[in-house]
Amino acid sequence: MGFSIVRQEAGGGLPPSLAGVLPSQPDQSSPQTNTMVEPPLAACPAPEDDHSREFICGWGAAFINITVTFPINKVMFRQMLHGISTTKAMGQLRREGLKNLYRGILPPLCQKTISTSIMFGMFDQYKRMLRRLHPPLSDRTTMAVAATLAGCTEALLCPFERIQTVLQDKKFHGKYKNSLHISRELWQYGVREYYRGMVAILIRNGPSNILFFGLRTPLKNALPDPQHLWWGHILTDFVSGAFLGAFISTLMYPVNVIKTHQQCQVGGPFQSMHQTFWYLYRSRGSQLRRLFSGAHRNGYTNTTTYHNTCEWVKDGS
Repeated sequence: MGFSIVRQEAGGGLPPSLAGVLPSQPDQSSPQTNTMVEPPLAACPAPEDDHSREFICGWGAAFINITVTFPINKVMFRQMLHGISTTKAMGQLRREGLKNLYRGILPPLCQKTISTSIMFGMFDQYKRMLRRLHPPLSDRTTMAVAATLAGCTEALLCPFERIQTVLQDKKFHGKYKNSLHISRELWQYGVREYYRGMVAILIRNGPSNILFFGLRTPLKNALPDPQHLWWGHILTDFVSGAFLGAFISTLMYPVNVIKTHQQCQVGGPFQSMHQTFWYLYRSRGSQLRRLFSGAHRNGYTNTTTYHNTCEWVKDGS
């Protein structure tokens, strides 16, 4: 602390003897600089991301996909169920008539629109939650866990898939009139009957989601850059979606075949995946390739259309 001889102001009450030992005071005649730092104004909160975007995009994509590709998926369903060729499956549908072509569309329309909405929306929500609660997790681990959790959430819609399978099987055409009818009939067997095939769905959804969310961006980035060409982005979406869809659907196709056969049974004992697999394997002449009947069509319609439509819906929203 410095000391200085200060001038005694006229009218000041201090004697000259004390003025020499007092600490130096700021000159009251000169303007003082305010050195106090004012607290910063509260920053305006950034607008939150629209968390509903992923749900809406997934719903819209699935609605268009199911409506357009339902007849093709019905052909594929008959191939999965009976292990027959495309020509024979289409012959069955022709004999059943046009009125039965869209029979059973309501359950997949409800199930797939909600399921796809959950797939995209809950994946985004789980990813945000994991990043907030467990920041040290790597991006790949976060993606894998979020995709698996989203797949498990999707599996809660198993009753819709169950009803769809029964309605599309021709042996039940004269027995069940519509979705509401079969829903009431299944009730007599208990709640568990609605979730027949649940294990197969869980085994299918988790790995499928991990592959889908993990590979879609790297695969698209590996393709040539379309620059500013509008059709170039559509082409890269289509090519990447076609390859990814074919790969995932073919890999999981036997699981879907097992699930379909389990869900075609109404009442009776529940069979494990192991039991169902060996039954199908032996019933198809012990030929593993016959478990993949219709797989080529599934790879195109089930994921390609869905993936590309979802991207277009997102771009337009």
